[in-house]
Amino acid sequence: MAENTMTNEVPTPCACGHDHAHEHQNAPVQKAEHKHEHNHSKGFVCPTCGEVSEGTGHDRSMGRLGFALLGGCFTLNSFLLNWLLPSYALAAEYSALVGAVILAMPIVWTATKDLWKGKVYMNELVALAILAAIAGGNFQTAGIIAFFLLLTIIIETRTASGAQRSIEELIKLTPSTAHVMRDGVEVDVEASELVVGDIVRVRAGDNFPVDGRIIKGESTVNQASITGESVPVDKAVNDDVFAGTQNLTGGVEIKVTKIGEDTTLGKVKEMILAAEGSKTPIVRIIDRYASYYTPTILMLAAVTWWFSNGNMSQVITLMVIACPCAVVLATPTAVVAAVAAAARLGILIKNVAHLELATKVRTFVFDKTGTLTNGLLSVVRLNPFEGTEPAELLAIAASAEQYSNHPTGKAMQKLAAEAGLTLLDTTDFEEIHGKGVSAAVDGRKCLIGRATWLETLGFNVPEEKAEDAANISIVYVACDGKLIGWLGLRDKLRDEAPKMIADLRALGVRNCAMVTGDRKSVAEIVAAQLHIDDYRSECLPEGKVEYVKNASKNSIVAVVGDGVNDAPALAAGDLGIAMGAIGSDVAINSASIALMTNDLRRIPALVSLSRKMCVIMNQNVFVGFLFVVGGMIMALVGLLTPVAAAVLHTLSTILIIFNSARLVRSGEEITLESSSEEL
Repeated sequence: MAENTMTNEVPTPCACGHDHAHEHQNAPVQKAEHKHEHNHSKGFVCPTCGEVSEGTGHDRSMGRLGFALLGGCFTLNSFLLNWLLPSYALAAEYSALVGAVILAMPIVWTATKDLWKGKVYMNELVALAILAAIAGGNFQTAGIIAFFLLLTIIIETRTASGAQRSIEELIKLTPSTAHVMRDGVEVDVEASELVVGDIVRVRAGDNFPVDGRIIKGESTVNQASITGESVPVDKAVNDDVFAGTQNLTGGVEIKVTKIGEDTTLGKVKEMILAAEGSKTPIVRIIDRYASYYTPTILMLAAVTWWFSNGNMSQVITLMVIACPCAVVLATPTAVVAAVAAAARLGILIKNVAHLELATKVRTFVFDKTGTLTNGLLSVVRLNPFEGTEPAELLAIAASAEQYSNHPTGKAMQKLAAEAGLTLLDTTDFEEIHGKGVSAAVDGRKCLIGRATWLETLGFNVPEEKAEDAANISIVYVACDGKLIGWLGLRDKLRDEAPKMIADLRALGVRNCAMVTGDRKSVAEIVAAQLHIDDYRSECLPEGKVEYVKNASKNSIVAVVGDGVNDAPALAAGDLGIAMGAIGSDVAINSASIALMTNDLRRIPALVSLSRKMCVIMNQNVFVGFLFVVGGMIMALVGLLTPVAAAVLHTLSTILIIFNSARLVRSGEEITLESSSEEL
């Protein structure tokens, strides 16, 4: 795709063949102007040209391949005629001319479109070189040059259109039809016609067409397409399932909760497009000077022609080798490979500039609950004050928290259910972010939250004995203006947390910090267990933001949190990494990078992948410039022929692509470790 090589960006080409590459030169992702909509009945629709494509999205590369094969046959035929039938020299000449014209057509057509738009790109160098060879009567030379350059363009098209191919693979995961229950009868409808609230039956072996919640049945689900987890997950009633994941073992019925682009799979598709359409800083630098390159080479070609006494072979060689396809592909191919490797691990990146920034991170700031710990709190102690029974304390706390999704509230509700307590009527529920909840329980005004919050409201919170409150988080309960007791909760460190911290230090991260709203005694113990350099306890959301901003003054800071309670801190860091983002719109929207699982090993893998990507990008740029500059010097001194220049041009492009492909398998050891651990 020659036009894409000039924009130095990872394109999202239309299957229709409509040329939008240059329309996006200054805007990597223009969703409003150019968004490929997919409908199971129509295929891809390009709003810019209105074209509908039923194919795979590579029609243009297939068309060019047809030109290459046909033109290549005519060119090869001319050589065979000269070799086997020397008396048919005129036929060989005509065969070479036809082959050269066929091979040149796609390249000249693209260059003509560029000129019609008033823009000059690298395509013009190639087109002029081929036309000059044809005009000079060197038909076989022109055919060979055009063949190898067209082959390069085809390789570029197939390599650089990674975003669209990723989207196509994701679309294949979503079935085109769904089995909907209507009045107790199963009816097959188009998946695009589903609405929130529909009941859909999904059989074993089928993929889920939308996001939903299981209302009947149990099964095991393969979520690898979204989370990168190699081991299937057990699902039962009230568990969430996601579009594009596979139902493995049992038939289930789900209630549709999200459809279309609102599904987790839809968010993933948008993030892939955003990542592969974005640009790294080095690409933006190349873009800035690309418009000066072609005029400079044309002037150099004119000077060469003048000093070589009109040696067109030398001029053609210069223009062929000067086309910097390898340089242009140096970064996009590495980006595509890195984004693909990250997506396979369940790491979704909005902008590749964020991925490149990860190489410079020297400080990591972690949230505690749900990030370094499992986030599955359990109530380990009930401490009612005088005049209150333990069951009463738990019933009031669980009733007030029954509308909360916070881990604290869930832990209280779980214990109340295990104890067989009936939750009381609750109204006027209000959750104060980072502090606690307020509600009317059986008509009594109740507050459940931290000591610091209750103290600001005028409560006299007693100092607990160290032995009573050791290793636990304390939540106080107040009713009708009086403290009635507290509940102690405990969380567990994630098994992979110590190794994650050690791996980050091995990668050169100087400072690992932790910010938490939990008590100092609990935070201190967790920090000691993980060898955390610094920690801040009893932090409200604004306190976390303040800590991150102060840390950012000295180094590049990455903030890791659950993406729901830590959205402000995630946004405040240079790099925001949301853990466990599957199904969470807040996580995907608030962070620079979203981890679809809670596996902390993905974080050092992300840093390692980032560094490998930058190394390979630098290698590619160096090799690309080496081929171009070295080839131009050889052309100027007459050490390179036009055909050799075309072959060298193609080899440099292939070398860049294979070097970038090494990134694709990065992080594979994590999925292998996960599989072995489960076994």
